[in-house]
Amino acid sequence: MSNTNQELADFIWSVADLLRGDYKRSEYAKVILPLTVLRRFDCVMEAKGTRQAVRDRDASYAGEKKDGLLLGISGLPFYNTSKQNFETIGSDDKNVYANLKDYIRGFSSEVTEIIDRYDFHIQIERLKDADLLYLVVQEFAAIDLSPEKVSNHDMGYVFEELIRKFADASNETAGEHFTPREVVKLMVELLLGPDEARIRKPGAVLDILDPACGTGGMLAAAEEHIRKIKPGARINLFGQEINAESYAICRSDMLLKGHKAENIRFGNTFTRDWHEDRRFSYMLANPPFGVEWRKSEKAVREEHEGLGFAGRFGAGLPRINDGSFLFLQHMLHKMQPLKKDESGDEIGGSRIAIVFNGSPLFTGSAGSGESEIRRWILENDYLETIVGLPDQLFYNTGISTYFWILSNRKPAHRKGKVVMIDARGEWVKRRKSLGEKRKEIADEQIAGICAIYRDAEHIAQDEFHPQHAKVKILRNEAFGYQRITVDRPLKLRFEVTEDTLTALSASAALQKVLGDKTMDAAEVAKRQAAFVAALQPLTGQIWHTKAEAWDALHKAVTSAGLIWPSSAPVQKALREAVGVRDPKGEVQYANAKKNQIEHDPDLRDAENVPMDQDIDDYLAEEVTPHVEDAWIAETKNPKTKLNERSKIGYEIPFTRHFYVYEPPRPLSVIDAELKSLETEIWELLGEVTE
Repeated sequence: MSNTNQELADFIWSVADLLRGDYKRSEYAKVILPLTVLRRFDCVMEAKGTRQAVRDRDASYAGEKKDGLLLGISGLPFYNTSKQNFETIGSDDKNVYANLKDYIRGFSSEVTEIIDRYDFHIQIERLKDADLLYLVVQEFAAIDLSPEKVSNHDMGYVFEELIRKFADASNETAGEHFTPREVVKLMVELLLGPDEARIRKPGAVLDILDPACGTGGMLAAAEEHIRKIKPGARINLFGQEINAESYAICRSDMLLKGHKAENIRFGNTFTRDWHEDRRFSYMLANPPFGVEWRKSEKAVREEHEGLGFAGRFGAGLPRINDGSFLFLQHMLHKMQPLKKDESGDEIGGSRIAIVFNGSPLFTGSAGSGESEIRRWILENDYLETIVGLPDQLFYNTGISTYFWILSNRKPAHRKGKVVMIDARGEWVKRRKSLGEKRKEIADEQIAGICAIYRDAEHIAQDEFHPQHAKVKILRNEAFGYQRITVDRPLKLRFEVTEDTLTALSASAALQKVLGDKTMDAAEVAKRQAAFVAALQPLTGQIWHTKAEAWDALHKAVTSAGLIWPSSAPVQKALREAVGVRDPKGEVQYANAKKNQIEHDPDLRDAENVPMDQDIDDYLAEEVTPHVEDAWIAETKNPKTKLNERSKIGYEIPFTRHFYVYEPPRPLSVIDAELKSLETEIWELLGEVTE
């Protein structure tokens, strides 16, 4: 950004001095940004010289649909039929309110929607009540934002600088609207860096989407990067945003830069894709972390179940409290198909960059929505790179974050692989914290990370390279695993204790068998008490087989003149009361005739088996040497209704791959430190008592 543009942005922001006291610092933008937009449009219309022609045609045309007609006359993407301009609006303090309202009503729908999304009408009332409206309008009327003085490109820079100032002044909400500049810069360079040759290609048209565009910072940074590579590049920017104020800011920025503002749409990306029929060369996003999608659940599930992979969410649905993977599936759905031209060169295809927290790397076990989404991404070879970033980079959270870079046109040397880069140590401390943001990535560190990304294969192979420990390259299959359920037999001994008798006294199954519909509750309780009393003499006895135990129990009950209850529920209740888990006990059978051993649910465990290893070989090598009677259980798949011995899962254990063991400090060092602290404490206590 040039010094001139910086000075202009600073001058515009200085109008906030008038607001001090009546507005919080975090509210300044509610006045400054919409007035900057209105003043710019006023200067552009004045320079175009078609303002009066628009007024005259509006007055003479009796038809209803005149937007197209008046837009054609104005020669701009907007028009204004009001007789007001910034010079007349503030001509006297008595009529400034009515004049400004009339001026805003005269704009075409494109601009009035933006002003409405800013809720600027509320601020007009507020400024009027504070006797500030006239003063503020006068200040803006004195600012020359004409195209001769400030080009569309420079005006975009000025507006972005105002947005940045707005974010800095609003620490508590900055993270909802604004991604730190250095994070955006790094993200854009990782996304676009490998594609310089494509960008320079004659006739290339670059369509860029941010489905959670906020104030448009990422779109602006992508455009700026491309224009450095090819100043005359044909770039179309698209976005969608759910926050009204952020949407208004982004759409204003597009208009100020001469882009098609209608490419920025307002609404929930999950429930309505406003760019449904378009596919994009590049996509980037910083969706909100850990935000639930409950409000969108009905629409998302209907699309998932009704359209499958023909829709956006065919791979699976994440848990309701984090919609991050929905954004990514949306973006992957909007990739351009990869084709080949007449000479056999690849054309089309897309690249994607997205910011995630750690959750999408590993949340969800095999078969869960998250695991199935990761499986789909990796099995389709979309994931190219993951970059681990420092914590405390963002305004509203101190957690660690990650860039995911994805593409359906990975270069040949990266096909079938994922590059992981550990950049968590690449940061400098901020001189002043902004909310949770205490760290930032310096320009030289951005250049260093991009160099690691570019030369990852060489660095990974050279164990003496200074950055070797920061790069891991793994085959896609390395992130997959087979989840097996390992069962062990239920082994019991049998004994009667006071706890056994108490359990049988409260057994609903026993109560149901001993009574019938003709008996009242007292009679049933009496029978149950008699049954328990019949077993009382067996207290303290232990049997090592079920047959021995049941023979003794049966004799005790029948000897008391009672009927032995043979129903399955009572037999189960008896075993639960009398049976005690014992590693040396008798193995129990779910079906003795079929020799079907009953598993012990308390000993059930799960193991992750590498994709390239047979699960039976794994059991023999890793499990049975320690637990010789273990086996792999068959479980029913709720989707296919078929029994299966394993489930395929995918996770990306980023931290585990970069873990470096740090041995604990020697006890002598710790002891010396404790003694030093003890001495210091005694010295301080001595000073207090003097």
